[in-house]
Amino acid sequence: MRYDKGHKETTRRRIVEVAAQSFRKQGIDGIGVADLMEKAGLSHGGFYAHFSSKDALVREALAESFERGRARWRQREEKEGDQIEGLIRHYLRPEHRDQPEKGCAAACLAPEVARQSKATREVFTANLAETLAHIQARLPECGSPAQRRKTAIAIFATMMGALQLARTTSDPEQSDEMLEAGIEAACKLARG
Repeated sequence: MRYDKGHKETTRRRIVEVAAQSFRKQGIDGIGVADLMEKAGLSHGGFYAHFSSKDALVREALAESFERGRARWRQREEKEGDQIEGLIRHYLRPEHRDQPEKGCAAACLAPEVARQSKATREVFTANLAETLAHIQARLPECGSPAQRRKTAIAIFATMMGALQLARTTSDPEQSDEMLEAGIEAACKLARG
């Protein structure tokens, strides 16, 4: 059977999108290749026509997740401006907490990525660096670039930690409180 031009790339893109969402929702080890392919509406046997291994798919899914996250930040900034407080509030909103499959790959997958291959950790590292640069570019122009980078790291670590904690608690009020505390702490760091 002959397929239209671009069919293979479209199919590959679909697999990556499904994997990116599934890994964020279920974890890298929480879903296998057969289930990912089924979710993508494809047979398990077709996987290796697109990827050499699950690890190769994980790398592409991570890059896809980070890029989509940065695209959402840019969209928000086009509407509301690129103020650091807006970025922090956007990240630590209840919708982000409640829909990990649509959210930040770092907050969902950092502990698992730490146990993945060096190549996967390198993809994560490169994308994390872009995310930190995005935050750093929105900080006030005071202090050295090295100080601003450290502040960006502290802000992102605070945001990630608050989001992760807010997702773990079964008490909705406590979860909301964690998001608010994260906003307050990250904004305080941003102001210097």
